[in-house]
Amino acid sequence: MLAYSTYSEAGGVGKTTTAANLAVAHARAGLKPLVVPLDPQDGNLSRLFGVDEDRTESVDNIVRHMIRRPKGDFEDLVRSSEGVDIVPEHNMLSDLAEYLRREKEQAEAMGEAFGMHAQLLRVLRDAGVPEKYDVLICDPPATEGPHLYNAIHATRSLAIPVEPTAKGRAAVEGLEALVTGLENQLEVEVGVLAAIPMGFKNTTDQRQIIDEIEYPTPEIIGERASLMEGCWMKQCSAFRYVRDHRDRHRDYEIETLAQFDRIARHLEDEVGLEAPNPPEPGDVEHEVMTA
Repeated sequence: MLAYSTYSEAGGVGKTTTAANLAVAHARAGLKPLVVPLDPQDGNLSRLFGVDEDRTESVDNIVRHMIRRPKGDFEDLVRSSEGVDIVPEHNMLSDLAEYLRREKEQAEAMGEAFGMHAQLLRVLRDAGVPEKYDVLICDPPATEGPHLYNAIHATRSLAIPVEPTAKGRAAVEGLEALVTGLENQLEVEVGVLAAIPMGFKNTTDQRQIIDEIEYPTPEIIGERASLMEGCWMKQCSAFRYVRDHRDRHRDYEIETLAQFDRIARHLEDEVGLEAPNPPEPGDVEHEVMTA
């Protein structure tokens, strides 16, 4: 199974839209993706796909499963949109650290081990996710903490949206130290599958910054604020937005869709995963057929 977390310590770089569009790109190729977003903020992936209507209700959710207090089966948490299975975020994620701390204290009082940062991995394995899905994508918040640590522990790999600015360069430069720290703390190896420059305007400074990135950069995505804002307005991926909500297909938007398709193929190739029905990159009419 291909598993990765989208991560950037810089906000506003397009981390969540990248996760959503890559998930759809995997599904377009005939693979079965599961997305587990872990961001407690309202503007999250569940909102983008329009599956967050129960986030304030007293319902079963991923946090209850992580603290061993589920109200039902994991499969019952899953919602689907555009060929992608999603475990919707819930407001309980805001207090995830506290819930995990309490469960750890109770477990230790009973002489049991409880790894605070390994609970998402446990839940996914117990639910048979590696056997049922081809791709797992976690979308944690940018800040360090149990959301991020659980995501990385579960996926062991990163796809990193990068802002081609001095701020973005600093974030990339700090990534190696972050990865090393996470490896030491979580006692796992963490790899970087790709860095994805976003908002490229082809300036000299931006080209230099991108040239200095030491990780694979399969595609460089231009300034697409209007396209991404349209996705949030219509609560869908860029693929559906261009297909269903544009009067005409603009060349630069089709190229952006093609880039997401090509990035998805790069990530699949990194782990030797062969998609059964890959589309012509950017073909908005390609039918999603998952196994």
